[in-house]
Amino acid sequence: MSTHQEAEPGGFASDDEYTELVFRDDDNVDDMYLTFGVATEEYGIGIGYVTEIVSMQHIVQLPESAPSVKGVINLRGKVIPVMDLRLRFGLQPKDYTERTVIIVLSVNDVAVGLVVDHVSEVLEIPPNQIDTAAALGGANPSIVRGFGKQANRFAAIVDVERMLAGQLTPASVH
Repeated sequence: MSTHQEAEPGGFASDDEYTELVFRDDDNVDDMYLTFGVATEEYGIGIGYVTEIVSMQHIVQLPESAPSVKGVINLRGKVIPVMDLRLRFGLQPKDYTERTVIIVLSVNDVAVGLVVDHVSEVLEIPPNQIDTAAALGGANPSIVRGFGKQANRFAAIVDVERMLAGQLTPASVH
């Protein structure tokens, strides 16, 4: 993560290109999830994957890519593939708004961007507060690893590597 500015209460800066997530020494990063919205649902991704959150920017389209892959962005000189999670989840596309952002992840040392409708917050969800998808009747491997609960919040926890499988070139995610 790069140092850029102090985040506002809630963890995200409001008017700059990207935001750094800052943790205290006593935070258990393994139990922390960045929650975000896609359509009407809340999802979570392990914070260990997240490198930064950037505002929407020009995406260069790529021919013959998976339908959910919008293209690539040039982020401070680094070319990063970008996937729209609405399309990956089989939802209708939607015009991007001022709340639409790209969550930049590092997966197996490869940067990947995810377009989401909005970011919510970072939640600490211990393993005993996550119901696995299999326990809820999901027999087939899914991109949803489980459902995390914390206070009055509820989010589908995404299996990042499974979600990216088959969407980007094999060399870019493995």
